[in-house]
Amino acid sequence: MAYDADVIVIGAGLAGLAATAELVDAGRKVILLDQEPEQSIGGQAHWSFGGLFFVDSPEQRRLRIKDSHALALQDWMGTAAFDRPEDHWPRQWAEAYVDFAAGEKRSWLHRQGVRFFPVVGWAERGGYDANGHGNSVPRFHITWGTGPGLVAPFERRVRAGVARGLVQLKFRHRVTGLSRSAGSVDTVTGEILEPSGIERGRASSRAVTGAFELKAQAVIVTSGGIGGNHDLVRANWPERLGTPPERMISGVPAHVDGRMLGIAEEAGAHLINRDRMWHYTEGIQNWNPIWANHGIRILPGPSSLWLDARGNRLPVPLFPGFDTLGTLEHIMGTGYDYTWFVLDQKIIGKEFALSGSEQNPDLTGKSVKDVIGRARADVPGPVRAFMDNGVDFVVEKDLGALVRGMNALTKEPLIEEAELRRVIVARDREIANPFTKDLQVTAIHGARKFLGDKLIRTASPHRILDPKAGPLIAVRLNILTRKTLGGLETDLSSRVLTEGGDPLEGVYAAGEAAGFGGGGVHGYRSLEGTFLGGCLFSGRTAGRAAARTVG
Repeated sequence: MAYDADVIVIGAGLAGLAATAELVDAGRKVILLDQEPEQSIGGQAHWSFGGLFFVDSPEQRRLRIKDSHALALQDWMGTAAFDRPEDHWPRQWAEAYVDFAAGEKRSWLHRQGVRFFPVVGWAERGGYDANGHGNSVPRFHITWGTGPGLVAPFERRVRAGVARGLVQLKFRHRVTGLSRSAGSVDTVTGEILEPSGIERGRASSRAVTGAFELKAQAVIVTSGGIGGNHDLVRANWPERLGTPPERMISGVPAHVDGRMLGIAEEAGAHLINRDRMWHYTEGIQNWNPIWANHGIRILPGPSSLWLDARGNRLPVPLFPGFDTLGTLEHIMGTGYDYTWFVLDQKIIGKEFALSGSEQNPDLTGKSVKDVIGRARADVPGPVRAFMDNGVDFVVEKDLGALVRGMNALTKEPLIEEAELRRVIVARDREIANPFTKDLQVTAIHGARKFLGDKLIRTASPHRILDPKAGPLIAVRLNILTRKTLGGLETDLSSRVLTEGGDPLEGVYAAGEAAGFGGGGVHGYRSLEGTFLGGCLFSGRTAGRAAARTVG
């Protein structure tokens, strides 16, 4: 049989690039397909903050963070809470990934020119017991260059494969089917979409100009998740998280539509843990959107007061940055799909970071000067732009005006000034001395014991109603769709499995399409910094495994 290539990779995001790069290193011929135009190469990784999960890294050690493989595995397993028969492979992938993160992951990336910001972030702090959810220590390493800086070496390796005649890039190719012409899946069919010069991230045309059929000895599915398809998100919404939100904003473009998951399932693949998903609770509408319904996530420090729609503080330990899905579950039980941060300029200036490469031009542009300028600014420029232009922001000098502004943003005027003042004053009394029964205040003091947080991520403890710290700020927070935690079930060689547990011959999967490994390496929750790394690890694994079986 004449093949068009040794391997066809479906999806030119980070996982697809990593898989293709490994195939090139093995001398295999590859066709890389994607429904989007070439300017969107790198997929969602391009838009990311570039956060990566490392264990016992040089950056951690310089900041006197004591981490270990055992501690990281304890945190991962406590967070994942695997409890299903289909968690057999996800559990094994979790163990393998922690080995990778504590082992060669950093040196492998470093050899390719990837560098890291020296201050380590502390995401998903948990707040439960030692065996529960959360990172016991800071592990969130920001790539110098953010998402584009992480995509670049893998794109270079793929384009070097193009120059060698080993890789064909076929953009605007939308897959509609996988089939067999021999014993294994070896045929990929689909539609050719009309050329598009649309800017990266914006909706491209779906006008069909032709059809294609390609054959290869193996197929690797790296097509991403469902976060841009809100109908599919709602259809898979887990009962444990309550009723799906009436309104959500999108952390990913519309082309992250989950189509390929259904196509693989029709071909015999086993799709598991489809009700496990990762959506953020600190979403704000982008005042300068790139895609439809474009949302940005706030990466908050620990000091903002977090209130539900009626102005009640969220319960312990649902503080900013502690438990994303625990907070989502609580919010959906309130009967409303939004919450509030109430803070002041002193807090927002030091504690608000915005997720996304375009929201961090200093880090994305690798500018030391601009990073220093950000640290010295009262409020970083991208955050100031949201304060000035963002529809979710209310900025006022006095509490009465703040409350009126908050109520103007919602269907019902639910916030009462007297009650909000009582809540803030009570919190401010607790902040005024070193002893406290308020566990959020304890968390603030604890955060400032970590040098990285004290320098750039946690404001010094102060009264929110202190005029010197003002003006006052309220931020309406929306549910922001982002990641699919379930996916195509795969063994440790990234081979896609059937419902009976046997390999679907010829088919591999990686990245978000495979639940970042195994069909759900994160279980129910993520430790953060693990999505990009999961794409890299599973993509590398799939590329190497496929290379061994073809040719």
